Amino acid sequence: MAQTKTKVKDLTGALWNASNVLRNKMNATEYNTYLLSFIFYKYLSDKQLMEVDKNLREDGDVTPFTLEDASKQYQEIMTEQDDMSEALHEALQEEMGFVLHPDLTFTALVASIHQGTFQLEQLQQALRDIETSGEVFKDLFSDVDLRSTRLGPNMQKQNKTVADVLLALDGLNLAQAASGDVLGDAYEYMISQFAADSGKKAGEFYTPHAVSELMTRLALHGRTGLNSLSLYDATMGSGSLLLHAKKYVPDSLVNKIHYYGQELNTSTFNLARMNMILHNVPHTNQQLNNGDTLADDWPGGDDGKTTFDAVLMNPPYSASWSAAKGFLQDPRFSDFGGKLAPKSKADFAFLQHGFHHLDSDGTMAIVLPHGVLFRGNAEGTIRQSFLEKGYIDAVIGLPGGIFYNTPIPTVVLILKKNRTTRDVLFIDASEQFEKQKAQNVMKSEHIEAIFDAYTNRQDVDKFAHVASFDEIKDNDFNLNIPRYVDTFEEEEPVDMASVGKEMDTLQENKKTLKQSLFDAVSSLQYSDDNDTWVQGVLEVFKDE
Repeated sequence: MAQTKTKVKDLTGALWNASNVLRNKMNATEYNTYLLSFIFYKYLSDKQLMEVDKNLREDGDVTPFTLEDASKQYQEIMTEQDDMSEALHEALQEEMGFVLHPDLTFTALVASIHQGTFQLEQLQQALRDIETSGEVFKDLFSDVDLRSTRLGPNMQKQNKTVADVLLALDGLNLAQAASGDVLGDAYEYMISQFAADSGKKAGEFYTPHAVSELMTRLALHGRTGLNSLSLYDATMGSGSLLLHAKKYVPDSLVNKIHYYGQELNTSTFNLARMNMILHNVPHTNQQLNNGDTLADDWPGGDDGKTTFDAVLMNPPYSASWSAAKGFLQDPRFSDFGGKLAPKSKADFAFLQHGFHHLDSDGTMAIVLPHGVLFRGNAEGTIRQSFLEKGYIDAVIGLPGGIFYNTPIPTVVLILKKNRTTRDVLFIDASEQFEKQKAQNVMKSEHIEAIFDAYTNRQDVDKFAHVASFDEIKDNDFNLNIPRYVDTFEEEEPVDMASVGKEMDTLQENKKTLKQSLFDAVSSLQYSDDNDTWVQGVLEVFKDE
């Protein structure tokens, strides 16, 4: 494990350095599209050249593999246009799902940069060839504008900027790094760094690692003996929340996880697609959709799957939605007191959507702002309905400042469909963090404390409380955590005798100081000019 972490650290350092080329030209929300796309392109190119080497290497050949040698050999073979080149092309297409022309591999483009012949059209053609090779890669680089003025004011400057980025990535074999999720973890790190740099929009595409770990472990708790596992995130962002499941299931289940996710933003959707591939998720194990979760219910059963073993969501907080009356006929929203989430706060609408797609024996974990716990009117009605049906299993208050560029405190709600009781576990984890410069961070010990409290489901002084349904009803179905978990710390009683002695000491010190000042003023030799002033001072001390 330590060796893997070192590799990830070395790789992330090299990848992050490449961002320096772009960091002064545009903001993080723009340059992440370019850099992450170029990294992905290099990964595909390196993987193809490794496949070329595997097909052409003779038995017993132990010559060390290099991308440069494979690139030269690939160019020589494909130039011949004979049976051997045709067979290699077919083998690459079958194994990779795409074939890059020998002159359009990442390694070949870097060679052209050194030769002074590189043109952006070459890279554009390489990306286009990948996109048009099949459904897996369709429109994957659609938002990569190589002629953007952000890259430079003219074609020459744009050409040089992109060339500099490619050179910064040269020297890495990303296909080799992809083994054991090293590249996938490095990619995740890159996404997290872009989130940290990108301002208030960060939450739209990345859930902090600690929160993802906590939610995933809670959602998968108790799910033993499964032959396969289906996960759903209706607001998946970069897919980071879904991908955490691989780390918390038995090895026998890792390749049997089926990922379902939807994302509205096209750039972020493409980022999630790349993230899946870099984490070695087979295409057959992922169903991802670019669409509006609330407006158009998805998945609709194209493959017969509409409910899932676990639902994980970190939707945009208090977003707007149409809240059209027609949604009351939608099975996602129709069974919760005849009310819809407010037009200006779609929090409960996202919750209802995710819950609708949860299996009868599944678990849902969703991050939302604290307002869902106590806001009234329509939200109060929906919340009461969930509680009366016994769907809410736990309420976990997270620390403030753990999400990138926002201090807002959040809450994780755990929901289940077939519970036999209507009690609710409340956990106040607002102090479970370590303060760092940029933001608060939940460490492993904080996650363990929360997870243990959830699995034990017992009262813990000033930390956890299992509230009965009657208790919740008596609180008018208000779930505000301080109503159930008392974190008040009594102040130590004041020792009045000590305070009195201290006051006496201060009074004695005051008298001594005044006497010293009186003596000092009295000893002054004064003239007519300062006589009035000195006499005045003496009168003050006399009055004292």
